[in-house]
Amino acid sequence: MSWKERIILILLAALNFTHILDFMIMMPLGNYLMPYFDLSPQQFSVLVSAYTISAAVSGFGAAFFVDRFDRKKVLLFAYVGFLIGTIGCGLAPTFITLFLARTFAGLFGGLIGAQVLSIVADSFPYERRGAAMGAIMSAFALASTFGVPFALYLANLISWHAPFLLVGFLGIALIPLIIRYLPAMTGHLQAEDAPVQSKWSVITNVFADPRQYTALLFSGLIMFGHFSIIPFINPYMEFNVGFSKNFTPLIYLVGGVAAFFASNILGRLSDVYGKVTLFMICTFSALPMVFIITNLPPLQAYIPVLILFGFWFSAATGRGVTSSAMITSVVSPEHRGSFQSFNSSLQQLGSGLAALVAGFIVSKDPQTGKLVHYDWVGYMSIVTLLFCVYLGYRNFRHLEKPELAIAEQVH
Repeated sequence: MSWKERIILILLAALNFTHILDFMIMMPLGNYLMPYFDLSPQQFSVLVSAYTISAAVSGFGAAFFVDRFDRKKVLLFAYVGFLIGTIGCGLAPTFITLFLARTFAGLFGGLIGAQVLSIVADSFPYERRGAAMGAIMSAFALASTFGVPFALYLANLISWHAPFLLVGFLGIALIPLIIRYLPAMTGHLQAEDAPVQSKWSVITNVFADPRQYTALLFSGLIMFGHFSIIPFINPYMEFNVGFSKNFTPLIYLVGGVAAFFASNILGRLSDVYGKVTLFMICTFSALPMVFIITNLPPLQAYIPVLILFGFWFSAATGRGVTSSAMITSVVSPEHRGSFQSFNSSLQQLGSGLAALVAGFIVSKDPQTGKLVHYDWVGYMSIVTLLFCVYLGYRNFRHLEKPELAIAEQVH
């Protein structure tokens, strides 16, 4: 990997760190925000989904024009708007203003993920894309390892406003580095004499290719299956299992460390042994952990729970790395930005609907204060992810054949 490629990955990973931290911190703040604003599980799920659903809308709209511009400029535009919304969250005095600030942040945040993945896919061939995606996904691990625990520490020390202000100021410091060191990304732009396609071609191109629309369905369902259980992990750990707020940062610290190593190791292994194979292994490994997490009884032992979350974070990260590399392979570079915008939109919609559905399934016992029916959410997650295994194998197994052929020639 050249030094220019390393700089691209470092900058995108740093940007992804702030973007993911903002998204992740909302859900662990559930046991802060619910009593602060006196929210029901349904109201909290609406607050969580405000970002993701607005991001889905903007991602869909962006698909009609993003491939006409330098990806770097689109990324910077989206990142600045996202930071304004995030700082607005940190300054919000009421539930309504927080809801509006999350919606505003989501409108711009919905453009970020698509541009990051498009830049990586444009910069790295499929054969090396697993390792590159692993490096980008390590931002998720770093956000879990350092970002979320520190943000929760600030929430305990100051207030729930502090984590959002932290993300905003980190992002402001990053903008000059992106302007200075991230190169222009215009290789996907068509030549001036190329025929101009209809603005509706971004949709017709997707629905004309079964691999593309199946990949989008696959992507959205993965997010739905994964994020179904996440919004209520912290409240469930406190209200049902009996752990204190001080325990929550440990979950993300241990899980983040495990995910950091998993993202890089599994990303490289997927380039060697096949992304579909690693995806299936990671998904099947995660299913029993989902069942255990959503059925935990009251406990006093911390260590087994931390080990459980460490393995679950690792498996989920491996699933994310491999599925991202697989999804980027079904579209040509000149249409990749639009496709990734659709992909980002479906992912945000999947996670937003997951939070909403989970919020209407889970309720709070008025007498004990415990959450009920969280196990139902776990069963829904398991069934969804099993269907994703079927879709993934059906749509992407052909991608392994060229790599296997190369391997056979080498040996």
